[in-house]
Amino acid sequence: MEEQKRTRSDTLPTSSRIRFGPYELDLRSAELRKDNIRIRLQDQPFLILVALLERPGEVVLREEIRNKLWPGGTVVEFDHGINAAVKRLRDALCESVEKPRYIETLARKGYRFIGTVEAGSSEGTEGSV
Repeated sequence: MEEQKRTRSDTLPTSSRIRFGPYELDLRSAELRKDNIRIRLQDQPFLILVALLERPGEVVLREEIRNKLWPGGTVVEFDHGINAAVKRLRDALCESVEKPRYIETLARKGYRFIGTVEAGSSEGTEGSV
């Protein structure tokens, strides 16, 4: 069931691959690659990245992220869980909170994807990190 969540792309562009900087997110295989090398990304950071890429330049509210990560009635410490998942995503993207290239934090409100997004279609799936 977890894999089903990761491969859903109901509201994303028609391409199954999205590029930003040296990164490419493949929605069908639920993989993130940098310069064609696979980067390990857990489910929650993956879902946050997809949510941000669905609406580049727009604020994705913490409440929206909470609903994506913990739908219907799940009881967890949401703020800590979101913060930890965003940190793991930033780590995977070699991203700095102080000098963001991709993920801007809006304190107590949400996050915004600030990088340039384009549909991608590179071939080859060699390597893994």
